[in-house]
Amino acid sequence: MNDQESTFFYRSNSSFSNERVHAAAVYCSDGRFGDQFDDLMRNALQLPRYDRLAVPGGSACLASHFSAYREEEGIAEQLRFLVNVHQLQRVVLVAHENCAFYTQRLRISPMQLETQQREDMRKAVSRVHSFGSHLQVDAFFARLQQGGIVQFESVEL
Repeated sequence: MNDQESTFFYRSNSSFSNERVHAAAVYCSDGRFGDQFDDLMRNALQLPRYDRLAVPGGSACLASHFSAYREEEGIAEQLRFLVNVHQLQRVVLVAHENCAFYTQRLRISPMQLETQQREDMRKAVSRVHSFGSHLQVDAFFARLQQGGIVQFESVEL
């Protein structure tokens, strides 16, 4: 077998665009919610080509949890870079119900889970504003409904 036979190629049908929307989303990397997160950003918020920071727990990594210190520093540096280089104007934070990062890594009780997630989004907003006071920050909580539908609720900041 030669090298050409073992090489995989895929040509995307999606066209590339240099146009930026100057927005980023920070959300949990749970792949079960990926399509719905994209749908929220593209269709509800009209942000078709946003920068993505998908990490376990999403905005939990910007909420000063001691056990997530390393993740926080990494995500903060990445977001700071995007704010500066891509001239971001807007950051969207999205959390979802029953997040394993909270229950497994942070050891948050299921009874306190949503309350903690909403509090963490409020803390994350302050951290995001430290990268630029001009930034518009929105937060949403994703809840699974019957029939596999995901509903997004805005979080009061």
